Amino acid sequence: MPASYATHRAQIEAILISWGMAKNDADRTAEVMAWADLHGVDSHGFSMITVYHERWKQGRLNILAQPSITRETPVSALIDGNAGLGHLTSRFAMDTAIAKAKVSGMAISSVRNSAHFGACGFYAKMAADAGLIGMVATSASGKQVAPAGGAEARLGTDPLAFAAPGKDGEPFLLDMATTTVAAGKIRNKFNEGLPTPPGWLVTKEGLPSTDPLEATNKGGSLTPLGGTPEGSNHKGYGLAAMVNILGACLSGATLITSPMHMKQPFGQDIGHFFMAIDPGLFRDPADFKADVASFCDELRATKPMDPAKPVMVAGDPERKNAAQRMEHGIPIGAGLFEKVRAIAAEHNAPWMLN
Repeated sequence: MPASYATHRAQIEAILISWGMAKNDADRTAEVMAWADLHGVDSHGFSMITVYHERWKQGRLNILAQPSITRETPVSALIDGNAGLGHLTSRFAMDTAIAKAKVSGMAISSVRNSAHFGACGFYAKMAADAGLIGMVATSASGKQVAPAGGAEARLGTDPLAFAAPGKDGEPFLLDMATTTVAAGKIRNKFNEGLPTPPGWLVTKEGLPSTDPLEATNKGGSLTPLGGTPEGSNHKGYGLAAMVNILGACLSGATLITSPMHMKQPFGQDIGHFFMAIDPGLFRDPADFKADVASFCDELRATKPMDPAKPVMVAGDPERKNAAQRMEHGIPIGAGLFEKVRAIAAEHNAPWMLN
């Protein structure tokens, strides 16, 4: 039976606390993870517990880490995540960028020495909720994607997000991997013992594969956005390179192409990028929001190919999922359920899910 949002979030928090995370930090981290699941981004919430647990046991996560600013100007901040999970560091980084942008008009926070931070969209939405434009990007831990035309993985899923305030409660909110699908969706297929759909993965020879272990265990890779040369996968490849330049080159985080990537004595040294822009630099912010709202509404008013499937804009599908799941609960696959329950039992965390 699906769990309520409150129970789902509390379960994540309880497990993080059982690993030694401070209660307030666990609450703020669980909020980001549960937000992803509530909005249908099942690849970045509850399912990540299995990944975080493995990295924590390997000594690659400082569960007590607090972010710190190491270099700062009125429009920028370089932030050290101190080898902790990325959620707290990223909230701090976007809060910092928002505060500076409110004064100077725009600002960027660059983060190094961090780890996976969940769904990009959460942080971009923070800026939109503050009346600002937000952009977020992050490098990755695992090499799972071959460059267009390549036969070996050199990149990660390298996601990015963009948000702009419009109609109240309905910001434009784009959150996307630069691959055909997020790696977490492939992990979810593995957790449930299911094959992946054609087009998600290729073998090391470049042939189609439906094996969810292809990219992690067999030398294959995820496909860049576009899938094939005929589908213009050079565009996904180019976006992935851009994300790494913003996330890693700018912050000084270890490049995913470096021989030292994921080989530091401690931590993962993932890099993040957060930008906030005040539209008031250019015009009345209320007029900007009105135009964004009008633009999105005009797109929604497009005649659909299928009358039963109206045209949406970025953020609409996730808000629809959130409304449904807030009412009916957040589902968890049986395979994932048992994996996480075992982790909770291992660390004596209370189990709250049916």
